[in-house]
Amino acid sequence: MSRNIAGVLAGRITKWVVVVFWIAVLAFAAPLAAKLTDVQQNDAISWLPGEAESTRALQQQEQFQSSDTIPAVVVYERTDGLTEDDLAKATADAQEFAAFDDLDGKVQGPLPSSDNQALQTVVPLDLGSEGWDKAPDFADDIRAIAEADGDMTVHISGPLGMASDSAAAFGGIDTTLLAATLAVVIVLLLLTYRSPVLWIFPLFTAVVALFTSQAVIYFLARDAGLVVNGQSAGILTVLVVGAGTDYALLLVARYREELRRHHDKHEAMAVALHRAGPAIFASAGTVILGMLCLVFADMNSTQGLGPVAAIGVGVALLAMVTLLPALLVIFGRWIFWPKRPAEGSAEPTASGFWARIGNRISTRPRSVWAVTAVILGVACIGVVQLDANGLSNDEQYTTTVDSVVGEEVLVEHGLADAGSPLAIVTADSSAEQVAQVAGGTDGIEGAEVIASNGGTTYIQAQLSDAPDSQAAFDTVERLRTALDAVTSDALVGGTTAINFDVRAASDRDNLVLIPVILVVVLLILMVLLRSVVAPLLLIATVVLSFGAALGVSALVFRYIFGFGGADTSFPLFVFVFLVALGIDYNIFLMTRVREESLKYGTRRGALIGLGATGGVITSAGLVLAGTFAVLGTLPLVFLAELGFAVAFGVLLDTIVVRAVLVTALNLDVGRHMWWPSALGHKHDVESDVRRDSDRVLVGG
Repeated sequence: MSRNIAGVLAGRITKWVVVVFWIAVLAFAAPLAAKLTDVQQNDAISWLPGEAESTRALQQQEQFQSSDTIPAVVVYERTDGLTEDDLAKATADAQEFAAFDDLDGKVQGPLPSSDNQALQTVVPLDLGSEGWDKAPDFADDIRAIAEADGDMTVHISGPLGMASDSAAAFGGIDTTLLAATLAVVIVLLLLTYRSPVLWIFPLFTAVVALFTSQAVIYFLARDAGLVVNGQSAGILTVLVVGAGTDYALLLVARYREELRRHHDKHEAMAVALHRAGPAIFASAGTVILGMLCLVFADMNSTQGLGPVAAIGVGVALLAMVTLLPALLVIFGRWIFWPKRPAEGSAEPTASGFWARIGNRISTRPRSVWAVTAVILGVACIGVVQLDANGLSNDEQYTTTVDSVVGEEVLVEHGLADAGSPLAIVTADSSAEQVAQVAGGTDGIEGAEVIASNGGTTYIQAQLSDAPDSQAAFDTVERLRTALDAVTSDALVGGTTAINFDVRAASDRDNLVLIPVILVVVLLILMVLLRSVVAPLLLIATVVLSFGAALGVSALVFRYIFGFGGADTSFPLFVFVFLVALGIDYNIFLMTRVREESLKYGTRRGALIGLGATGGVITSAGLVLAGTFAVLGTLPLVFLAELGFAVAFGVLLDTIVVRAVLVTALNLDVGRHMWWPSALGHKHDVESDVRRDSDRVLVGG
């Protein structure tokens, strides 16, 4: 950011204009932000791989039933044997279900188990445009009819039961996550600043940025086709508050530093913005471009997250370099009370904790980075314990939910889930042959023609195994291979086929997007640092940090949390957040190291840069880790795992990789870090750093 622009933003008059502008934006945006849930798309197609066979089958099924129709499986159980009264009760319930206004198809059942201890009734219901938000209401209506006094228990399972439990898990996600995130940030800012006042300004700015970004996304979702779902909306809250607060911490630290050198607070802020601005813009730009890479994903849900997250970070950036500086300048030095940075006072980072760490590393830098790299490499080995092949229904929640209990009852009593058949659509001319092939495929109990319309036939094939099992996935693959041998018209869909295609799409996204994001980040670093060597080394440290975080997380998930596995998109999401956000801290450090290296050479610049940025980067890492850890408050394994892995990875990156590994590399490689730029030829100034003034130590 140029000095002139920085001066305007922090000007004596323009500061008031900036604040008034943002207050007007907040007044306009807050009501619209509350409407974001109204435009969320949580229907199946908004989550699925766009060109997958199951997605195309789902679209073809709309000729026969709405794509918003999903069956509820009502499960009855009496472990001492069902009575005639139980069967009569279930039969009467089925008749009531058949009278539902939103019924889309025929009620099947009650279907008894061979041991006469369980029954299931399938009720196909059209959720309509409200999607899964309406599922809990349907589940409550069914439960009110089916539940009865006595020893017969009732569970609502099947796709609708799962949708109901998912909706409940995401219910209140906006308020719950926002409240928990703000609480974490308040505590960490109080500990960081040790001021009863200062924390208010970064937090207020972050909230303004969040509401504004939610309003922008609301308009784009309503009028421009942007896909937003419950998952991306939840991540948006954490990302905007966490990343925005990080940028605030860097700016406030530099502003406080400049207040010790300048009498005029406006001049101090202008210099702070001029010096810290490039690092903040580069960091935000890295995150934005990294997130936008997600638009190349096959998964619709992953595609939608990219623009949502990019918009959130972009708005957070604008707020932190305009509104926050204006507020800080308006209220003056007293906001730092009780430790006001007086002009001419000593800069504490010159002899602080990280300055001392840097001096210790400087004695044997090569040994330090080598040992650190080996330790991180060992941690990477834990990746072999990561089972990112998807979560079965009973592995998706951190708590016990009714739909999973119902599914377990079906399995226990030998009943295949009749609410999750394979759905096959094909041309009328090949319908009979397709039905025969499907019925004769291993893993399928039977196939039945349901309807024919407009030259297309709809066939259902009942699976022998649980719909979320590996055996069922193998059946999908066998069936598709068998059908391809007899016709090119048949499409295999249904819940199991959808999950099978999601796994394949996620594997493809992992292989394609991770290298793309790495290249984007590498190019940004090359432009920012005007070097080839430093960006390559920084990328290597980030990848090593990602591998170590993933390895440790895998061990924690398996042996401490007892999770059954991980979602197929888990590695990609962790990579995106750790690389795009983790590189921020390397940018914060290395831009300062480069600034000081221009004056004192790389080795001295590395020590000065670490001392000056160490505290603020550690604080920023704690804030970001704390905000992502908040995801663990939701009863969903995917978000709990994502929150832990990103939080742990951020702490690893800020405390070990950035402070120790990167600093040791700077000290060992020296001026060659900046090859091929002219800075790569600048030797260190030969005076003793410790005899220089505090101003020299912090790069004044």
